Amino acid sequence: MRAARMAGYGPPELLAVEEVPDPRPGAGEVTVDVVAAAVNFPDLLIMNGGYQMSWPLPLIPGSEFAGTVAAAGPGVTGLAAGDRVAGGVAVGAFAERVTVPAGTLWPVPDGADLADAAAFRVTYLTSYHALRSVAGLQPGDWVVVLGAAGGVGLAAVDIAKLLGARVIAAASTPGKLAVCRARGADEVIDYTREDLKKRIKQITGGGADVVVDPVGGRYSEQALRATAWGGRFVCLGFASAEIPRIALNLVLLKGVIVQGFEIRTFTEHRPGLAARDEAELSGHFAAGRLRPYISARYELGDIVAALLSVQNRTVIGKVVIMMKAEV
Repeated sequence: MRAARMAGYGPPELLAVEEVPDPRPGAGEVTVDVVAAAVNFPDLLIMNGGYQMSWPLPLIPGSEFAGTVAAAGPGVTGLAAGDRVAGGVAVGAFAERVTVPAGTLWPVPDGADLADAAAFRVTYLTSYHALRSVAGLQPGDWVVVLGAAGGVGLAAVDIAKLLGARVIAAASTPGKLAVCRARGADEVIDYTREDLKKRIKQITGGGADVVVDPVGGRYSEQALRATAWGGRFVCLGFASAEIPRIALNLVLLKGVIVQGFEIRTFTEHRPGLAARDEAELSGHFAAGRLRPYISARYELGDIVAALLSVQNRTVIGKVVIMMKAEV
């Protein structure tokens, strides 16, 4: 099979599409013929050695995929060759086949695009946990989403609207803001041209109830200053590569709750909430209420270009790698 593999940690240019041995399922495992694999920002961190964990080299990156079951190992029940599935794995998804534990797969409904399924789980589950369980979102809340045109950002816009919130999408270009508006954002702010703190307060009439921040950098403190008293600020990551330093007197004076969210540790420490959220999110996908915004599809041979587009933050929504050329 073909796979995008790197011999050392570093930039996307180190990836090479090579022929590698087909994986085989062991006990409790399933091998999937991958149709589509989505690119996520943590893939880049894993590749350059900047993630919290590391994996042995040579490395096939990629964490999110969808396709059809090729073979099931001993002890696997309920899955058969040809079944449409999607799943996640720490590494290994940028390949024509991947083997994973059967319990990590979820069924893809007939009629749903496998590319949509591949691009859905990571960003939407991240945003769903952040809004539903961490922020405790309530209908009518004003929610500010920073980096709103990115994968996590657009997922947060979609989910906040589904849960009955009023959404302010903050992003850096008119084109990105137009997509956010089309996805349902009530108001938009270009934070490269407007005063973010002032505009949030003007729009909300007093301050945001919730801020979702997957970006970090210089706009985090402005958004925190624009929360209402008792607001909730959820830190999801630092796509800007800049970790902000927040003065704790702001937290004290505003009574704001600042909480970090990382999907791996949330699932470990809050298994009940994680299971509830996953079940609800799967129901929304199956019913067609939530679908990702895919701005580009690349063939496996063009994976370096796909990764660079995410690294350079020119992408709106999600980018997907198609393992075979689309007809």
